[in-house]
Amino acid sequence: MAVELRDDSDNGSDYSRPGSPSLSLPTPPLSGTSRSKGLGIVDHATFDQLLDMDDEDEFSKNLVLNYFEQAERAFGDMDEAMSASDLLALSRLGHFLKGSSAQLGVLKVKASCEKLQYYGQRMDAAGQHSLISNEEAEKQIRVLLTQMRHEYDEAENYLRVFYGEQEDEEGDEEDQRQQQ
Repeated sequence: MAVELRDDSDNGSDYSRPGSPSLSLPTPPLSGTSRSKGLGIVDHATFDQLLDMDDEDEFSKNLVLNYFEQAERAFGDMDEAMSASDLLALSRLGHFLKGSSAQLGVLKVKASCEKLQYYGQRMDAAGQHSLISNEEAEKQIRVLLTQMRHEYDEAENYLRVFYGEQEDEEGDEEDQRQQQ
C-alpha cells in the first residue's frame, strides 16, 4: 500500500524542506478523475475533509467555484500591481491567494503564492530576510506569475473534471493513443 506525505503546517512546505510531514493513507479515486493525476496538484487529505462536509447543496463544489472566481480576480489584480511595480500589493495578493489555495489543498499554487509573498517583500524565495533589489524582485515575480498561472490552470482543470464541469482532456488523449 502506497503512502503519501503531507505537511500539516501552513509554511508552504514543498516536502523537500525540513518540517514535520505526517503520513496520510490514500483513499479510493474520486468521481471521474484519477487520484494519481491529482498528486502534487491537490492535497487529497485536505480536499477530502471538504468532501466530508458535502450534502445536497454541494458545499465543496461551491467552495471550489468561488475559489476559481477569487483566483481569476487575484490574477487580474496581480497583473495590475506588476504593471505598477507595486511589490507590496503583489505580496498581499500572494498572501490572500495562498490562504484560499491552502484551504482547498491546491499545493503548487499555494507554494508559488508563498514565494510571491516573499518576493513582494524583497526577500528570497525561502523568505530569508536578505533583501533583494526591486529589479531582482520584479524579475523573479514575472517568471513566477507565469508559472503560477500554469499551476492554477492545471488545478482548475483537475477540479473541473472532478466535479464533471469539463471532460478530462489528458485522459481523452491517452485513450485515443491506446486505441491506435
